Amino acid sequence: MDGTAIDSGVAAGALRWSGLTHPGKVRANNEDAFLALCFDGAEVRFLGKEGGASLAEADFVFAVSDGMGGAKSGEFASRIAVDKITQLLPRSFRARAQGRPPDFQDVLPELFTAIHRELSELARCYEECAGMGATLTLAWCAPGWLYFGHIGDSRLYYLPAGGGLKQLSHDDSQVGWLRRQGKLSEREARMHPRRNVLNKALGGGHQFVEPQVGAVSCQAGDRFLLVSDGVVDGLWDRQVEEILGAPEGAKSPARQMVDEALERSGRDNTTAVVLEMVGSAGGG
Repeated sequence: MDGTAIDSGVAAGALRWSGLTHPGKVRANNEDAFLALCFDGAEVRFLGKEGGASLAEADFVFAVSDGMGGAKSGEFASRIAVDKITQLLPRSFRARAQGRPPDFQDVLPELFTAIHRELSELARCYEECAGMGATLTLAWCAPGWLYFGHIGDSRLYYLPAGGGLKQLSHDDSQVGWLRRQGKLSEREARMHPRRNVLNKALGGGHQFVEPQVGAVSCQAGDRFLLVSDGVVDGLWDRQVEEILGAPEGAKSPARQMVDEALERSGRDNTTAVVLEMVGSAGGG
């Protein structure tokens, strides 16, 4: 568990989001899934693919999951993630409403462990689920902060209002570790034959769950991107930064990201969720 906290200054008052998933050009099925939920102390609501809202009265959670092994892996993983998120995260909203900050370093590992346990149990009980697992990258938006949890090789990027793209999540693979140590360039990591071999995931026969968790203090103009590895396969980091930082056009930011990745690759399922912190519920 990482526990990283990045403090960037002024709190943002509202949020805009867009999300999109696509099976890609090669695969018939889509094992990716993304979630968009809003919750307060009383209820949980599913959100549309695009929207905007104030952070004053509710918290928001967005996630990207990439299923593996078993014909219905992605569907199972996303359903289990939704169930566990709706059970656990509203408790933290109630604590915050009582004047206590959310203890994300306890809540998020508990959530990931619950999902891992259920995926592992399904794999144990049903032959068709043997080997089933999933990545999960989750962003929890509350006033002034984005808390995140991550396991696998889906990614969370952060583009501060002042520029300079950062990959907040760690790719849970030997190749990812070598890249973080400066022993591989971005190009070498992308071309490495073992780039997709994970040493951490939910389920998938892994015994222990130790997600990366962290927090970022947000200000208006900050942007975040959650993606599956299909986007990473198509886009270099500099292209991700260029698309994420561009003014919104006719396409939603998530559609722009997915379309660009499909144009350059499309070999895998491709999913993107884009979040932008804004000064008020009405806009930037």
